[in-house]
Amino acid sequence: MKISHGLVIASLLLVGCEKARLDQQVKELCAKDGGVKVYETVKLSADRFDQWGMVSNYRPTQGENALGSEYVFKSETTYYRKGNPEMWRDHYQIYRRHDGKLLGEAISYSRRGGDAPGPWHESSYGCPEKVGDANLVMRLFVATK
Repeated sequence: MKISHGLVIASLLLVGCEKARLDQQVKELCAKDGGVKVYETVKLSADRFDQWGMVSNYRPTQGENALGSEYVFKSETTYYRKGNPEMWRDHYQIYRRHDGKLLGEAISYSRRGGDAPGPWHESSYGCPEKVGDANLVMRLFVATK
């Protein structure tokens, strides 16, 4: 079977265009509402933090109880496109349990895949930088002196 060079080039251009279009969409969404927003910081004693500055009782695998009984940790991933390429939004929120107040949230957008087939890893693009569950926790909870 003979494959036309023109067909190969055209398919590679289409793949690159879709990836570029999604990356542009990710950039626009990041500019709109991406980032970490802390509405109220929580002061904790220094002994409640580990050596890396993370709240020592933070357990991301525990779902809404990831921060123990005092706080509700919510995590939601919304897919705008699944497959190859895929694009999604991650949204993390921390609420104080006793009054239900939203203390902070983090929003990021990502694209993965959309590359020409081959033996290499898929490319990805996401923004804003340094946004995620751990970044939200580290900015919301601060050690008292």
